Amino acid sequence: MKRRKFMAASSLLGLGAVAPALATQSPKKNDKEVYELRSYETKMGGMGRLEAYIQTALMPALNRMGANKVGVFKEMSKDDPAKLHVLIAYATQEQYFQIHGLLKTDTDYLSAADAYLKTPVDKATFDRMSSSLMVAFDGMPKLATPSKEPRIMELRTYESYNEDAARRKIKMFNEGEIAVFNKVKLNIVFFGEVLIGPRMPCLTYMLTFKNMEERNANWAQFSADPDWKQLSQAPEYANTVSRIARIFLEPTAYSQI
Repeated sequence: MKRRKFMAASSLLGLGAVAPALATQSPKKNDKEVYELRSYETKMGGMGRLEAYIQTALMPALNRMGANKVGVFKEMSKDDPAKLHVLIAYATQEQYFQIHGLLKTDTDYLSAADAYLKTPVDKATFDRMSSSLMVAFDGMPKLATPSKEPRIMELRTYESYNEDAARRKIKMFNEGEIAVFNKVKLNIVFFGEVLIGPRMPCLTYMLTFKNMEERNANWAQFSADPDWKQLSQAPEYANTVSRIARIFLEPTAYSQI
């Protein structure tokens, strides 16, 4: 009897030792990344404070905790109020949850973010922040970091009228459309299936170009490509997209994407 109790206790202790190891184990080569996209609508005078927080507190903490690809972008349209978009790549879903838990208690982060977190209500940094959580496509499981030369980014969201239409559109990308993108140099940064966020069901992806002239020329090549024309005529992929939203962005000087 005592031996059985000892063996049971030993098993529980063993599981307790394994759990932290599972939480911190390195991602596998074929793991699909998870993307968090935050969009801030800033208040008058808030952009500088928001950027200071991201650059000196949030990004260093995310990098230190293992999220090494953080993109920060401003809209080219210069609308008022100004918006800031932050893209964070996590190696796995587990890493996403782990880091969000750590940010609540990490003393270095909380110290660096103190001024931002204690901003009084009459000097709020932003009116609202919207966010979405995505998982990478099978056809592109990892984000491709662009070069640091001057560039523009095109962020596109495809909404579908129901879940099956969204599934079919993602399949279309995985089984042919991504290959056409690569052929005509629609330079992909990431593809993500939106798991949580507005406009669902939908997918979001980002492209990068040297300038608008290159962007327009490469999209024209895509429209004329015979492989795309054949793929787009397949009955399986009919009526997969009901609305397209796009935003043109410029990376900040400190963006890691």
